[in-house]
Amino acid sequence: MTPELHQKLTAWRRHLHAHPELSLQEKATAAFVQDKLTELGISFEANIGGHGIVATLTRGHAQGRVGLRADMDALPITEDTGLAYASQNPGVMHACGHDGHTASLLGAAALLAADTSWSGTVDFIFQPAEEGYGGSRAMVAAGLFDRFPMQRVFGFHNWPGLAAGTIAVHDGVVMASGGRITITIDGHAGHAGMPHLTRDPVMAAGHLIVALQSIVSRSVDPLDTAVLSLCTLEGGTARNQIAGRVSIGGTLRYHRDAVKDTVLARIEQICAGIATSFGVKVTPEIVIGVGVVINTPAEADLARLAADTVRAELRRDLAPSMAGEDFAHYLSRRPGAFVWIGNGELRDGAELHGPRYDFNDAILPVASSWMAEVAKAALASN
Repeated sequence: MTPELHQKLTAWRRHLHAHPELSLQEKATAAFVQDKLTELGISFEANIGGHGIVATLTRGHAQGRVGLRADMDALPITEDTGLAYASQNPGVMHACGHDGHTASLLGAAALLAADTSWSGTVDFIFQPAEEGYGGSRAMVAAGLFDRFPMQRVFGFHNWPGLAAGTIAVHDGVVMASGGRITITIDGHAGHAGMPHLTRDPVMAAGHLIVALQSIVSRSVDPLDTAVLSLCTLEGGTARNQIAGRVSIGGTLRYHRDAVKDTVLARIEQICAGIATSFGVKVTPEIVIGVGVVINTPAEADLARLAADTVRAELRRDLAPSMAGEDFAHYLSRRPGAFVWIGNGELRDGAELHGPRYDFNDAILPVASSWMAEVAKAALASN
């Protein structure tokens, strides 16, 4: 990558960082991407599954077709970086690096547009709503693989704590499947000074939280993997009233469906037991979202080949993450690989989804070049 292109991508990335948009609201981000694709002379189709965009390059007469994907949405987090290009949208922040992913994919498009050494078709997928709002599912439902019949698909996520520019390629599982948990406890409200006339959902919630935290430690095989995190607790409006309702929200993560089935069964059993013990109604609702991100063997090999081609340090020894990624929805329909590219030193508060996180612009050349090279390798292998 030339210094001029790196400089341009850095400016684009910082513009996106300063103007983040939440899932399902990426209108200005999509417009920016379309403007840059037009500047690069690359045709595209917009409004696929929401604000999704697919740009396409075809060269030569080869029939192979490959997809490269980046996500575009931001998070409802207040930025605390103090950067000159910090978010200008209060309470919204690119705290996961999707600004960098988008800029990297634009860079890959620029590199492939200027490269005459390959033949085939590359589709550049700019996806909205990755952060738990079904962006990949919506694009597939809108005909992504019918309208753009790619045979393989690749993507990456920046990874704080991994040396900058290092590429990690997993054999098999990369990231976890996840589900959203909402548990509603309905009791009987009343005067705090006369608790015997109430059915206290706050007390029931306390016992329920403790009991649920025993599931992973006592019901899941220690050699297996699961996370059950309860992250929100809402209930009550007055200090002298026992509330009528409490709501608990959280997330479930796992790498195998058998583990999911065990955890879900135990949640139901424990909720039923708490309801009986405290005379309240306990209603669990679990919505399973994205699947497990699993690299297919041949495509993982292509990902490693591309890492070698761009002369990046390659890691094959990292354990899968319990974070989720809706790239899984693509991999359930097409073979492919999802890699991590090191974002550099992990600083306090600068982890993914942290208020002081920032994408490392120094890795843009590696990220863009890897995406371009893995597309070329996939097309050549056909």
